Amino acid sequence: MNSLAAQLCDHLRRKNPLPFAEFMRAALYDPVHGYYARAEGQIGKHGDFMTSVSVGSLFGKLLAFQFARWLELAREPDSRFQIVEVGAHDGRLARDILEGLEERDPDLLQSVEYWIVEPGEARRSAQKAQLDRFQNVRWFAHPSQFVRPVTGIIFSNELLDAMPVHPFAWNAGARTWEEMGVTLVGQRFAWTRMSRPSTPPPVLPAELLAVLPDGYLLELAPLSTQWWRGAAAALGRGHLMTIDYGGEIEELLSPARTSGTLRAYSRHRVGPVVLANPGEQDITAHVNFTDIRMAGESAGLRTLTFTTQSQFLTAIARELWTRTGSWPQEQVRQFQTLTHPEHLGRPFRVLVQTR
Repeated sequence: MNSLAAQLCDHLRRKNPLPFAEFMRAALYDPVHGYYARAEGQIGKHGDFMTSVSVGSLFGKLLAFQFARWLELAREPDSRFQIVEVGAHDGRLARDILEGLEERDPDLLQSVEYWIVEPGEARRSAQKAQLDRFQNVRWFAHPSQFVRPVTGIIFSNELLDAMPVHPFAWNAGARTWEEMGVTLVGQRFAWTRMSRPSTPPPVLPAELLAVLPDGYLLELAPLSTQWWRGAAAALGRGHLMTIDYGGEIEELLSPARTSGTLRAYSRHRVGPVVLANPGEQDITAHVNFTDIRMAGESAGLRTLTFTTQSQFLTAIARELWTRTGSWPQEQVRQFQTLTHPEHLGRPFRVLVQTR
């Protein structure tokens, strides 16, 4: 049993059961033993999972091209813009975007401040090592520390899927949702149904509830929608974008997905037990983009696009290709990995809203 597991066991002896969202928060974000407290080692061929960033620099260069187009539309003499990345991991994507802007339009780069939201000191150190030659990067622990409303772009890549979720199981006999919590069976963590939910349960149409099978699992992510509203409030003018696993609510309620979308990843494999080894494996759940989209629209944003990563990047690449001509073979390979439906193209969705 690792140190974090021992702490959670002690907690459960005092408070049992524990909402899974609290377990997930500790497993991922404990400042000492959480999975994301480590600055490196999780991403890439020798880590636990692949991301679009680990494929190569093309992903960041394509985003830089799109960001430049958005900023150019609002460009005026003496304009100052912010590009805000939340969840910048080791800083590689920030570096690729900044280098892409530098290659495309050095004058535009001079008008851009790159802000990174990162509360963890270990990750900040890794990011600063990646970005030491750029003088326009600033760090914030939380968006509430922003010195002014953002004029430009706020974005995240694979952030919302790692926010703590509340799994609910449908009790068909009692016709009610029951939140799944964590309990102890000996020295092992186990699932249990809580007598009282720690957050309001799902609200679905009666005709849908009538056909849901007993035990059907659905995750709620109130922190994700809360984060999106906060980001929308911080955006004075520009674009709010996220790229992540997930879909609309109709997709998440697929009859083929009765066990929900909660998964653990370790060494490029789906872990068999989400509750095992807290702090040593990644835990994710698909993003409910219906909730995210509606949260942004309720904050005054207009939805510009909701599409697959494949369609989003292909549209950018098509325009870039007409300007630059053929690409090196390595970039062609990266593009195929980023857009092919059997790789990263189909599972990831892109939501862009604007004010």
